[in-house]
Amino acid sequence: MKKGFLVVFLLCILCLGLSAQSTAQEIETLLGTRAVTYAQAARFVLEASDAMAASSGEEAFRFAADRDWLPRNASPNQAARLDGIALLFMKSFDIPGGLFYSNVGGAHYAYREMVYRGFIQGRISPEMNVSGELLLFITSRVLSDRDSETQRR
Repeated sequence: MKKGFLVVFLLCILCLGLSAQSTAQEIETLLGTRAVTYAQAARFVLEASDAMAASSGEEAFRFAADRDWLPRNASPNQAARLDGIALLFMKSFDIPGGLFYSNVGGAHYAYREMVYRGFIQGRISPEMNVSGELLLFITSRVLSDRDSETQRR
């Protein structure tokens, strides 16, 4: 009796887990919160920063990768991580960094600097994938800060 109950219980948990996962994927699709690729992010950020007007995401990716504005292990069709996008923002917008970012550089310290400046907000991980919505939010924060600095001068 106990084994039968345990088998039914485990089967129910397994089915509920699969159902919740497919529902989360459907919601991501409906809301457009799927991760952007490094090529898509590079094209958007480079155009927003006036660093380059690219005709394709791959062209923008190559431009940024050649200048070490992206992590070394990034590929154009790979889902963009938050720390990699932070590095792209710091470099393309020429944002001055703190002590560690200035001396060491790299995606980790770029992420920390973006959090410190308030461009990235909330309890999020540097390893998380970046959605289109989050990319737009960060871009608007950076552009807003850039405009306020221009007005102060």
